[in-house]
Amino acid sequence: MKQIRRWQRILILALLSISVFAPLIFVSNRLKSITPVGQFRLLSFLFSFHCRREFIEELSKIRFTTNDLRLSAIEHEDGEGLKGPRLILFKDGEFNSSAESDGGNTYKNREEQVIVSQKMTVSSDEKGQILPTVNQLANKTDFKPPLSKGEKNTRVQPDRATDVKTKEIRDKIIQAKAYLNFAPPGSNSQVVKELRGRLKELERSVGDATKDKDLSKGALRRVKPMENVLYKASRVFNNCPAIATKLRAMNYNTEEQVQAQKNQAAYLMQLAARTTPKGLHCLSMRLTSEYFSLDPEKRQMPNQQNYFDANFNHYVVFSDNVLASSVVVNSTISSSKEPERIVFHVVTDSLNYPAISMWFLLNIQSKATIQILNIDDMDVLPRDYDQLLMKQNSNDPRFISTLNHARFYLPDIFPGLNKMVLLDHDVVVQRDLSRLWSIDMKGKVVGAVETCLEGESSFRSMSTFINFSDTWVAGKFSPRACTWAFGMNLIDLEEWRIRKLTSTYIKYFNLGTKRPLWKAGSLPIGWLTFYRQTLALDKRWHVMGLGRESGVKAVDIEQAAVIHYDGVMKPWLDIGKENYKRYWNIHVPYHHTYLQQCNLQA
Repeated sequence: MKQIRRWQRILILALLSISVFAPLIFVSNRLKSITPVGQFRLLSFLFSFHCRREFIEELSKIRFTTNDLRLSAIEHEDGEGLKGPRLILFKDGEFNSSAESDGGNTYKNREEQVIVSQKMTVSSDEKGQILPTVNQLANKTDFKPPLSKGEKNTRVQPDRATDVKTKEIRDKIIQAKAYLNFAPPGSNSQVVKELRGRLKELERSVGDATKDKDLSKGALRRVKPMENVLYKASRVFNNCPAIATKLRAMNYNTEEQVQAQKNQAAYLMQLAARTTPKGLHCLSMRLTSEYFSLDPEKRQMPNQQNYFDANFNHYVVFSDNVLASSVVVNSTISSSKEPERIVFHVVTDSLNYPAISMWFLLNIQSKATIQILNIDDMDVLPRDYDQLLMKQNSNDPRFISTLNHARFYLPDIFPGLNKMVLLDHDVVVQRDLSRLWSIDMKGKVVGAVETCLEGESSFRSMSTFINFSDTWVAGKFSPRACTWAFGMNLIDLEEWRIRKLTSTYIKYFNLGTKRPLWKAGSLPIGWLTFYRQTLALDKRWHVMGLGRESGVKAVDIEQAAVIHYDGVMKPWLDIGKENYKRYWNIHVPYHHTYLQQCNLQA
């Protein structure tokens, strides 16, 4: 009996052993067929199932922050523009490649990426409102330490961002000023004192530097202390709405200052354009003195028999500037294939007549013929012409000068000529102009380059310069009529006389003195006087825009027969554009004794 019970117990224990070890053996065989990724997923599932409640509770406690806290976006107070946590789903391929190569570190890195990706993101609609100069002004997180040289070189391309460090330093200066403005008046706290000291040091170190290469080593050493004190200030002054209001006020004041500076710069630019440079005044005085020291018989120009010979190519320029008229004459003669056929008429006033005459007497052209005329000695202009010009109510004396409007009396000034080329004194001739005399004028009076093509730098519209609200103007002219430019014009004097256009000019001019019909200057009234009397020339004959911010292309300048410095930035002024001056300077004899004595240099 005892033997039977013993065997029963052994059987029961054996069955119990089988029931315990059989499942273990089965599960172990199944686990061998599972990949490491599968094991990782299984463990992750078990772990997430066990900790799901705790994880959700932790998520509710996370405070989402951003490194780019923008003080200008006050809408943050209402909670607008904030998104929920962004979850990342990984593909099997990503786990496979990373888990097998990196082992246990991969899971840690992935977990960190998920946590980082769950920080607050700002809506794209608000990105345009960021003030880049106050990017991290009130950030409650720690300031990041400056990048090392190697890190900066890997992140920033040196050829594209040569002023990155300079901009960063100036941003910190603006941040410091913003905090100082936000500080209570008369505050002498330790943070405010330190902020003021660091600000002065950094401003002195940076100076007027605009590129990274201009920064001194002292400026770079003072960046880290400034970052530290800015971090302290961000802890003290952490009222974001108040700081945003202060920054907006600073922005408004800065815009007001910029506008005032622009107005002042525009005024000074116009003032500089109206004044005569000291060197030119010196040259004019020296030449005038030399002219009056000459005997009367020595004041005569050679080849006077060619002045009114219609077989020659006649050019005319109205000028009160010695160097400007000299450049026009020299460039025209040097560019001509037949300079001996050129007769150049320089028309000036009584004040500048001695100086211009003496200059061309000292620099006589051996081939071409030059005539100097005094407009005040002619009887072609009305006696009260100067007073009538003053009625145009222009603050710019260039627009109401006699020489500027004397061009409308060309048939009376040159009664024996039938065709001529009119040049402004702010042009440079680069090509031979003799082909102009072979152009068929088709019954038109003026040949000119048109300026009515929208999108080009030379574009001008009739309505911009002419008052079409006047019933007489609106009934006689069209605001959509094509405009053209003075500067280089082919003039048919014979057709001019037939159409009596000088009388038309006088009629329109008298009407303009009684009521405002156009802006001051000779161009608007020229459009009306020669209305439908112009022949369009190829634009390569005359390229404009070298005396202003026009963006004229270099290829157009090189191909042009005549280049025009229209605008206030004349090449003989300090405000002239340096990249365009070289075309003018090559025709100025800077080696001349008088130019050197008057300190006139290229």
